[in-house]
Amino acid sequence: MLKQRTLRQAISTKGVGLHTGARVELALVPAPADSGIVFRRTDLPVPVSIPALADRVGDTRLSSTLKGDGASVSTVEHLMSALAGLGIDNLRIDIAGPEVPIMDGSAMPFVYLLQSAGVALQNAPKRFIRVRSSVEVKDGDKWARFTPHAGYRLDFAIDFPHPVFGSENKHVVIDFELHSYVKEVARARTFGFMQDVEAMRSAGLALGGSLQNAIVLDETRVLNAEGLRYDNEFVKHKVLDAIGDLYLLGHPLIGEYAAFKPGHALNNALARALLGRPDAYEVVTFDADAEAPAAFQDWQLKPA
Repeated sequence: MLKQRTLRQAISTKGVGLHTGARVELALVPAPADSGIVFRRTDLPVPVSIPALADRVGDTRLSSTLKGDGASVSTVEHLMSALAGLGIDNLRIDIAGPEVPIMDGSAMPFVYLLQSAGVALQNAPKRFIRVRSSVEVKDGDKWARFTPHAGYRLDFAIDFPHPVFGSENKHVVIDFELHSYVKEVARARTFGFMQDVEAMRSAGLALGGSLQNAIVLDETRVLNAEGLRYDNEFVKHKVLDAIGDLYLLGHPLIGEYAAFKPGHALNNALARALLGRPDAYEVVTFDADAEAPAAFQDWQLKPA
């Protein structure tokens, strides 16, 4: 039986929220089988738990924000992406603040944290959401689409009117039968433009942003002295975000996600559209590891 996974032991970290600028303490705590991923605001007079599910997303301005019972947790996508990348099904995330820390702007610090805690297999079947028929959403010239696929594949294109975004780094295909999440996706950082910073900060966003946790571009170039981690780091970060946003489906996805100019709002809209079409998907388990798609038989589901 392909089994569910949690952590072997609790582990914690501290950091700064990208948009709030607030110092945040975060603890990742093992959780029972079939409990899913749950955020727990521990800084409130009475702690509030919010399941990490697509229908709990209440704001998608520059990040994904989960809301429930008068509380919220924002910028969950990078941590959720790391959990998806390492196949963690059940976890309690204790957070003493309103926003997940941005760390270095990628998912890699969370990958290190999860690997340090270790992965524990649980005596319950791992559940997947398998796409059975196409589902698409559009917003102007932007679009996103799920189609059936015997694995997990993302085909993304972005379009920014900036000289750094050449044709070679506007499109990427990540197929987890062929590619490693840790090596080829997890290190991609969030990015932004200098001309947008003042407007974002006036709106109460990006208050904790810096060259240490984001790629920043002026009108012609990347300002970070170290340059890019991948030639196509910008579009790979969009893939990283989408992996996190789609993990809010509640289970790993078996299918293909193709998108043009995607963002958190489009990712969430497509997740909700799929869940609103029971005929378009099914929840499946696998009695033997070898029965699962090849994308889920290698690095992604091995205990660290």
